[in-house]
Amino acid sequence: MPQPLRPVSFEFFPPKTAEGAARLAQTRQQLAQFSPAFFSVTFGAGGTTQEGTLHAVQAIRAAGFAAAPHLSCIGSTRDNIRDIVRQYQQHGIRHIVALRGDIPSGMVGLGEFRHANELVSFLREEFGDWFHIEVAAYPEFHPQSVSAAADLTHFINKVRAGADSAITQYFFNADAYYRFVDEVQARGVNIPIVPGIMPIQNYSQLQRFSDMCGAEIPRWLRLRLQGLGDDSASIRAFGLDVVTELAERLLANGAPGLHFYTLNSASAVSTICHRLGYRAVGNDQLALQSDTLEVV
Repeated sequence: MPQPLRPVSFEFFPPKTAEGAARLAQTRQQLAQFSPAFFSVTFGAGGTTQEGTLHAVQAIRAAGFAAAPHLSCIGSTRDNIRDIVRQYQQHGIRHIVALRGDIPSGMVGLGEFRHANELVSFLREEFGDWFHIEVAAYPEFHPQSVSAAADLTHFINKVRAGADSAITQYFFNADAYYRFVDEVQARGVNIPIVPGIMPIQNYSQLQRFSDMCGAEIPRWLRLRLQGLGDDSASIRAFGLDVVTELAERLLANGAPGLHFYTLNSASAVSTICHRLGYRAVGNDQLALQSDTLEVV
């Protein structure tokens, strides 16, 4: 049964060099064939990539695409956040990914914001409905949460503060995503919650990221990847199969879209999108040829 059209979006981090910016432009051009809803750009801890984020967003918009800068509030003041967001507004940006952010090592003061819901409330107070506000969701729960119940409450607080939609941390257990969506909907929250998708290209890198963000690598997947040793080609091939199957299952069961953590590389993401049947059909829409997808 054909599935409804659902968007994709792609996340970048700000390049640090001219060469990195050139490579990112090539990556963006490769991924543009899928007519993404937007490209997002991360924001370093404590605002360490503030200028880089703005420059990357400007380049995306200059190329004719929607851009969503990330905005982390930890360690910041209301005045600082207001100045940053006014810059985005002046550049015509209408979409922000609002986050608490990680606490930088050695930071003494945490600033005027403690949680992301405070940032969302501030954005609504200062800028009304100018911005579409995206927030983070953690199907396997934030690594710093004191409990699963507390994590759900934090998410619901962000929505009630004015969030329009959410992007999840990446995961490899689809049931964790379904359970999270069911639980927040049971508490009256019905905003779109888009799954975050992380391609698997390097096991040690994936393990390091997962340790930092609390994303679980299931035992079966961890052992299979460990068994492939240093065979990078086999790791990439196996990773493409695993992540494509995960994305297929999510779409078949009603996920409102997919958000890819690209790590500024187009290769694996492009392959997965092609395998899923995405194709560009115009400048502002995306078709999903999904006749073969079945609910599982």
